[in-house]
Amino acid sequence: MSHKGITTVSVQTNMGIRQRFFSNRFTQIVLLIFSVLEALFALRILLKLIGANPESLLVALIYGVTSLFLFPFTGLVQSQTMGSMVLETSSMFAVVVYALIAALVEKITTLAFIRPRRPISDVFEATASEHHPTL
Repeated sequence: MSHKGITTVSVQTNMGIRQRFFSNRFTQIVLLIFSVLEALFALRILLKLIGANPESLLVALIYGVTSLFLFPFTGLVQSQTMGSMVLETSSMFAVVVYALIAALVEKITTLAFIRPRRPISDVFEATASEHHPTL
């Protein structure tokens, strides 16, 4: 806006948008990691259930990656076997526990980074003359 040689500039900033962006991005990354882990657990359960060959490269890779995360649950519940088929109940239990952990991390992130609602934007106005004093 300009009036008789005076220019007024309005700047609007959204306070807290960076915190919300970081919180949202962090939550998406955490949920992606836990979703991939849960999918690997589901594949492990399925592969064990159908009696997949553990010497196959893909099966060995899935078993190797998931065994790192199943370590706390090893021996918790006895697996049921029928021939080469295994119903690995400890993996099923791990799926539930890791889903709960993912939900907890999401809630903690939300509580830590989302601030109470306040005005959407603050408006700052600055006024300057078109005639600059000489130095």
